[in-house]
Amino acid sequence: MSWKVPPHLKYTKNDEWINPEDGTVGITDYAQAQLSDVVYVEITVSEGDEVQKGDIVATVESVKAAADVYAPVSGTVVATNDELADTPEVVNSDPYGDAWMVRLEIADPAELDELMDAEAYAKYCEEREH
Repeated sequence: MSWKVPPHLKYTKNDEWINPEDGTVGITDYAQAQLSDVVYVEITVSEGDEVQKGDIVATVESVKAAADVYAPVSGTVVATNDELADTPEVVNSDPYGDAWMVRLEIADPAELDELMDAEAYAKYCEEREH
C-alpha cells in the first residue's frame, strides 16, 4: 500500500504533518486510511492559544476509532479550520489540503528539525505495515 507523503512537509510518529512554510497542521494520508471513515472532527484549541509540542489540538473520530491530534511543534494558534465540524469526511478525501486542522505561528523553528522528512515518514509507515 502506498500513501501520499508530500515532500515539502514534516511528519511526526503520531501521523501529524506540518507545513514548515506556514505552520499548517493536519493528519496524514496514512492516518486517515487507518482510521477509515472519519465522522467527527473537534478542534480543541482556539485562535490565540499557546500550545506546546505534544499538546492535543484536535480529536478525530471514525467509525472504527478515535484519535487525538498533537501539535508537532510549539507555537501560537493563528487559525483553526472550523469547517471540519460540518465536513469531517474531507479528512479522508483531502488530508493535506482542505482537511488542515490548525495553523501555528511556530515558536522555535529548530523543533522542525526533530520531525521526519517525507522519505523517513514513508519508510516509517511501511515498517508498521509488516
